[in-house]
Amino acid sequence: MARRPTRTARYSRSRTPATAIDRSTPAELSDAVDAVRRLVRGLRLAEHRVRSTTGLSAAQLFVLGQLRDTDAASLTELADRTFTDRSSVTAVVERLERDGLVRTERDPRDRRRLVVRITAAGGRRLASAPQPPTVHLLAALRRLSSREVHALTAHLVALLDAMGLADEPATMLFEEDGGRTRRSRS
Repeated sequence: MARRPTRTARYSRSRTPATAIDRSTPAELSDAVDAVRRLVRGLRLAEHRVRSTTGLSAAQLFVLGQLRDTDAASLTELADRTFTDRSSVTAVVERLERDGLVRTERDPRDRRRLVVRITAAGGRRLASAPQPPTVHLLAALRRLSSREVHALTAHLVALLDAMGLADEPATMLFEEDGGRTRRSRS
């Protein structure tokens, strides 16, 4: 079976080595590195707040939050709501189910379909939890114009490509990978 392209495939990737085009000044490079540091630090601190107050990973809390306002969701629906692939969300749901925060069951209308429901314990854990980093990130991205999001994505894809990371799996933020390799979905 042919590998499906990632969502970022629609953004042009330059295959030119990063060292071939060097037009940035030291001040510009410093500003770019500082911006990345601030972003990573902010996300890491938000994840630490989530973990220290709830005992859950940021990915687990994000999935719980996506179940808050729904009776049940399929794994595919959860993958769509969390902007990730089904295997990533499945791994998170398995941990949440093991901890009694969600339950999975067959859909009575379609026995092939597995649905996920938040439990009372999951609802209680969610009620006292801070917002996970992904919620902060999505809120900030939604404040940008479509043109700004498109440009940001194109530049991030170019940066990932220049770093040799463009083909790495795009798992949920702060998801423990468990050593498994996952592909992002298109």
